[in-house]
Amino acid sequence: MSTLNAQPVGAPTPPDALPQTLNSGKCGMLCLIASEITFFGTLLAVYLFYIGKDPVGTPTPAEMLDVSVAPLKVVFNSIFLLTSSIWITLAVRQLARGNIKAFAVWWLLTILFGLEFLVGTGFEWYGLIAEQGFTIRTNLFGSGFYTVVGFHAAHVTIGLFLLSLVFVLTCLGKMHQRHTEKVELLSWYWHFVDGIWIVVFTIVYIIGH
Repeated sequence: MSTLNAQPVGAPTPPDALPQTLNSGKCGMLCLIASEITFFGTLLAVYLFYIGKDPVGTPTPAEMLDVSVAPLKVVFNSIFLLTSSIWITLAVRQLARGNIKAFAVWWLLTILFGLEFLVGTGFEWYGLIAEQGFTIRTNLFGSGFYTVVGFHAAHVTIGLFLLSLVFVLTCLGKMHQRHTEKVELLSWYWHFVDGIWIVVFTIVYIIGH
């Protein structure tokens, strides 16, 4: 009987025996990120298509988005956002080791650096809108600029809300080593937000400029 039930040498491994490298949570997050990449890709493609098609005499990217004139508004903020990816990586590693206090410190730094980016974006917009009168209704460039950068800022805001929720739970003693995988999935989203900003910054402030 044991001979009849034995699996032939070289036979394919049954599906149930295959290692499960991706669970439903990871697959779901990867699908979300893929859909967001498609979304931002479409926005940026439309932005590039309409660059240079505004009437003569209306504000242009070269006039409104001169990075060399206002480095603190763009470059400095970008450094803060990108550096936050380092802090969140360190935070996840500490949680995996069961070091909750160190996790809380790195997680809080991630939140603060992301918050600085949002505040910096707010100051940049205030300068463009209140001081220079450049709004979303000014021309096609204005519509594209505020749409692309605004949607990214909205994603940062969502990320900060989720990060803050985790930090509150940590302060209440609700976070433990067993939650590492869920926290790591949230870090994937934050890495995406940081990574897509590199693309947005390159296209809006450099190529489109």
